[in-house]
Amino acid sequence: METEVEILIQVRAAAQQKILFLPHALRQMLRPDRIIRRTEVRRVITEGEAIEEYPKDARGHSCLLLGFGDQGRPIHVVCAPREDYLAIITAYLPDVHEWSSDFRKRVKK
Repeated sequence: METEVEILIQVRAAAQQKILFLPHALRQMLRPDRIIRRTEVRRVITEGEAIEEYPKDARGHSCLLLGFGDQGRPIHVVCAPREDYLAIITAYLPDVHEWSSDFRKRVKK
């Protein structure tokens, strides 16, 4: 839990500098079946929680955030804090069949 708090502090500090939406994130956000707005992603960053951390990710230290967008829908955001910006790697609506009912834990199949 302590590391999730630390990464969340880093995420929010990097986001205050600049938020960079990577091409994959934009493609996922603009899918007609989900349409996730940038304001929703920003809300996840400022109000959400870190639920997974990936310290050895090929793209650099990153994490998975859970927050809630418009109409309270759950949104997952994978992001990587950098020194002068926050990279948004992807954003998606978690599948109810792949996540626990609170969208915090992966369901084992």
